[in-house]
Amino acid sequence: MLKDHTRKYHELIGLMGKLGGEIPDTMKAFDQLHKSSTVDGALSKKTKELIALGIAITVRCDGCISFHVNDALQSGASTQEVLETIGVAILMGGGPSVVYGCEALEALQQFSVLQEH
Repeated sequence: MLKDHTRKYHELIGLMGKLGGEIPDTMKAFDQLHKSSTVDGALSKKTKELIALGIAITVRCDGCISFHVNDALQSGASTQEVLETIGVAILMGGGPSVVYGCEALEALQQFSVLQEH
């Protein structure tokens, strides 16, 4: 295992809470931006989370990968939809996206195990 994405997800939630205590206006605004950007509209929440995952892979953001794999699955994305999102990210990001795509696969496997229980 390269990373424990489920642990990273929960650690980041805690750290973001602490950051929110230090810069509450900024973190409230970011939280609202996240909520308003991912609400169902012309695109479903699931589709928006898959787009965010593809971007997270191409910009090489470990924490973002953990969050958006989890959130995509929570929004109803299938394993195959996440895998195809990884494929599109590799198309757009080349070799580095292969490495981060592997991390997204690992996150998918870890979060999928949690959903089965």
